[in-house]
Amino acid sequence: MTGKGRELADMMERRKVDILCVQETRWKGSKACSIGAGFKLFYYGVDSKRNGVGVVLKEEFGRNVLEVKSVSDRVMSLKLEIEGVMLNVVSSYAPQVDCELEEKERFWSELNEVIESIPMGEKVVIGEDFNGHVGEGNTVDEEVMGKFGVKEWNIEGQMVVDFAKRMDMAVVNTYFQKREEHRMTYKSGGRSTQVDYILCRRGNLKEISDYKVVVGESVARQHRMVVCRMTLIVCKKKRSKIEKKTKQKLRQALGGQVVLPDDWETTAEVIRVTGRKVLGVSSGRRKEDKETWWWNEEVQDSIQRKRLAKK
Repeated sequence: MTGKGRELADMMERRKVDILCVQETRWKGSKACSIGAGFKLFYYGVDSKRNGVGVVLKEEFGRNVLEVKSVSDRVMSLKLEIEGVMLNVVSSYAPQVDCELEEKERFWSELNEVIESIPMGEKVVIGEDFNGHVGEGNTVDEEVMGKFGVKEWNIEGQMVVDFAKRMDMAVVNTYFQKREEHRMTYKSGGRSTQVDYILCRRGNLKEISDYKVVVGESVARQHRMVVCRMTLIVCKKKRSKIEKKTKQKLRQALGGQVVLPDDWETTAEVIRVTGRKVLGVSSGRRKEDKETWWWNEEVQDSIQRKRLAKK
């Protein structure tokens, strides 16, 4: 990231990318800072010479951040609320093939813990340099992979697939048919391969309408930006007729004013009078439910025994 903040922001603006996970930032500390062009970077790192992860957001989404979890210099997550939808963005950087087994196990343990801590009703997207090859085809892994991977496969890639199975996630890269050049996320010299992936929960896969690898950018010398288009389905609550009528009557009582009077006693009286007109006034007595004649001591004892047996 050193010296590349503005270049990265310009690329995101030009490519119309709202949220971007970055790895191997090599920035020390845990902060949030503006990188220009209306983008904000949240990052975490412990060494300025290796590792480091971050998430770049459009500044308008920066106001929606509810929580930032800096787990390690290989795993961090952001929780955003966008029009009532909870979206968790996880940026992670897996150890290279030649790293010690202990370091790999620690990484997968950290990533497992982060995903397990996210409630099932919330959306999750992982943007990651996994340093592994998941292969192609889905003869044995069809529940988490599509048919359009890259032929190359290794043990680190199988770790990705096993993780997706455990967490009920899908490897987005493999579900969209693209030319081979647009599937390669890493290019160095004469070698091209796929090591960078986007994962999401299997139940949210239908909300991702496209995926592609962006070629022709020079921000990173070897890695290419991997992009997917995800639509957040927002369920807007419909206002009831009573609610609309109450607001309409209240506005009429205030003489068309939108702002409430400074005098609280006047305001409270207007609300009470409007409430009586629209909603009516109850007697305050609790009506006896005529359908609960069967709720006798025998039934209550049976229910209690059932609860104890369940415990």
